Amino acid sequence: MKRITVLLVEDHTIVREGLRRMLELDAELRVVGEAQDGRQAVALAMKLRPDVVLMDIAMPLLNGFEATRQVLKAVPGMRVVILSAHSDDAYVKNATAAGAVGFLVKQSSYHEVGEAIHAVHQGRTFFSLPVSRRFVRADLRSSGAAAKAEGRHLTSREMEVLQLIAEGKANKETAVELKISVKTVEKHRGHLMEKLDIHDIAGLTRYAIGAGIIESSVQVTII
Repeated sequence: MKRITVLLVEDHTIVREGLRRMLELDAELRVVGEAQDGRQAVALAMKLRPDVVLMDIAMPLLNGFEATRQVLKAVPGMRVVILSAHSDDAYVKNATAAGAVGFLVKQSSYHEVGEAIHAVHQGRTFFSLPVSRRFVRADLRSSGAAAKAEGRHLTSREMEVLQLIAEGKANKETAVELKISVKTVEKHRGHLMEKLDIHDIAGLTRYAIGAGIIESSVQVTII
């Protein structure tokens, strides 16, 4: 029987190794790759074409929401399950808006993680119990579509720039990371402030934290 192939995306090595060992206990699953940031996740997903991607949210340079969006744009049939330490409504809605079909909290048991992977591979959705309880009467796909429509005014590139700004990167550093000119970064930065009606870096950082793009524990420098 063909095993379900899985790509693990998690920036903490000890967590990623633990997930791998845990999943290897299931004879029907096969971990085909590991990524420690969102950019690596996109590249490996395109190269390895796994059945399921288990995706962390809070990662440097490119968060799990935007990585999910880029992965699914490149490989539409792939199934993504978000793994997060938080289960706030904003996180769940951003995950479904990005195209994820599952959402697990990091307190989930081994059994629940395996069940989620099997479920999404079969074409179903899967959400951890704390999330399901809050949305038991809601159509999560509709919620995701609504969230996507609400956030569509920010382009994928603007979301990348927003994360790097919120992480304290200067325009030059952002330009190098995204392989674009400083002038283009400044243009995106201006568009972000105009669209969000936020006109300072501290405000953009607070917005990014509130939207789950970065965690409040991330060390940032206000420039």
